[in-house]
Amino acid sequence: MTSPPQRTSEPRWLTEDERIAWLRLMAVTMLLPARLESELKRDAGLSHFEYYVLAMISENDEHSLPLSELASRTNSSLSRLSHVLTRLETQGYLTRCASQADARASLARLTETGWQKVVASAPGHVDEVRTVVFDPLTARQVGQLSEICGRLLGTLDPDHRLLDHD
Repeated sequence: MTSPPQRTSEPRWLTEDERIAWLRLMAVTMLLPARLESELKRDAGLSHFEYYVLAMISENDEHSLPLSELASRTNSSLSRLSHVLTRLETQGYLTRCASQADARASLARLTETGWQKVVASAPGHVDEVRTVVFDPLTARQVGQLSEICGRLLGTLDPDHRLLDHD
């Protein structure tokens, strides 16, 4: 067993401004998912991740996506996604089937019930997102938020393809 490499220099400690920004970012990343989860459970009977999966499928023209692309769009492992897809299939919101374009690939496809669930759930969800994320910001700050998140995603997941509109 090898020992971890020894540091030859001092850590690059955060400045006071960086420390405050970091603590604020951590608070948002902890509080926001719980807030959105609560709204979706109460109003739609879905977890935030279940809604996110259905929404990502619904945004495709044919209301279906290859599982590998769905995993990428939802920032999920195929294993986690498979468990959620099973729950959503049991509820009648989607089906899994072989791709006609590539028989090796599987697709997740919304059922009519799944589409109706997304349509019924979206207004309350977007209202909550608007209330807790966008209403407190100016239009300029929304642009800055998008740019900042894009840069962070570029570091965290350079292959992330969701919303590459630049």
